Amino acid sequence: MEAVRIRLKQRTANYRREETIDNKMTYPLPPFSTVIGAIHSMCGYREYHEMDVSIQGTYGGLKKKVYTDHCFLNSLQNDRGILVKMMSPDLLSGAYVEVAEAKKSQGNDFYKGITIAVKNEAYLQEYRDLKDLKDSISTFQKERIKESFQPKLKKLKASLKQRKEVYKDDKERLERIKAREKELTALDKQVKKRLKDYEEQHYKIPYSRFRTLTKGPKYYEILTDVELILHIHSSHEVLEDILQNIYNLKSIGRSEDTVEVIDAQMVELREVEESVQSRYYAYVAAKAVKNEWIIMEESEGITAQGTRYFLNKDYHIAEGKRQFHKKAVVYASGHYAEPNTDMEHIYADIPEEEDGETYLVNLI
Repeated sequence: MEAVRIRLKQRTANYRREETIDNKMTYPLPPFSTVIGAIHSMCGYREYHEMDVSIQGTYGGLKKKVYTDHCFLNSLQNDRGILVKMMSPDLLSGAYVEVAEAKKSQGNDFYKGITIAVKNEAYLQEYRDLKDLKDSISTFQKERIKESFQPKLKKLKASLKQRKEVYKDDKERLERIKAREKELTALDKQVKKRLKDYEEQHYKIPYSRFRTLTKGPKYYEILTDVELILHIHSSHEVLEDILQNIYNLKSIGRSEDTVEVIDAQMVELREVEESVQSRYYAYVAAKAVKNEWIIMEESEGITAQGTRYFLNKDYHIAEGKRQFHKKAVVYASGHYAEPNTDMEHIYADIPEEEDGETYLVNLI
């Protein structure tokens, strides 16, 4: 069975574990979806091409890298974080100006100027003027609309309703009364719309440019001196595309996790006819370990179990969302396979050269 074998190196890598937030932990090897996505991008594919993948490799060390996380809260807070004004609020942009910063964890007030460090007096005054305008609009709505205009309007409508009963047999007068009712209804809608438009233009839009920003230290786990051996099985056309475009492969994982391709070639995967042991760490199918098609090395009479993961491979779209197909695997080392006619998806990549390396391949 033909496949492409790719050997590559990465100076650093983070294969992000989805469930981690404050400490962005990494998988020890890239998940299948990460590798498949990189291959598709490399080949310029816009639709999914079926492929099975074997991922194995090593890394030199694991370290943590500190970075400053910038988080914009969903709502503007008057007493915490950093008050900022967005320069391009309608764009995906990091352009902002710091207006003021809260000095304590609580008890601060940007509007009143309590325990804050002012960084831009003009924008802070704009923020305060907008808060005052909101109070004025609320007062106007309460005193002039709800407590004055609407009660009068309600009284007029009640009077018109009574007059309709009185003149129900006078068609001409009844039509004039109904027309007046429509005028009052239209006036009510117009007043509400004008107030809403004024609030939108003079308060809501300018106020939406102010945001609450929080900063804090978070961490990346970084693998160093990574070596990967990838085996890709697919149609012959896809394998040819991979070989033709292999040097378009720029990164795996983050965009800054660049790759150095050592070699890529078409190989023939064969059934395991004699014992084959891997010298690399690898993702192997949990089913293969359970059925002992792949045997874990013993240490002091105890069989190692490896680390179990459910890794994304590919996905389909359901109700506008990605639904990933997950694969149960074991992250294993020191594992080997013996000849077994019942084995599934386990092969040997045997080199033609006498001094070449034999790889134990478990396609997922």
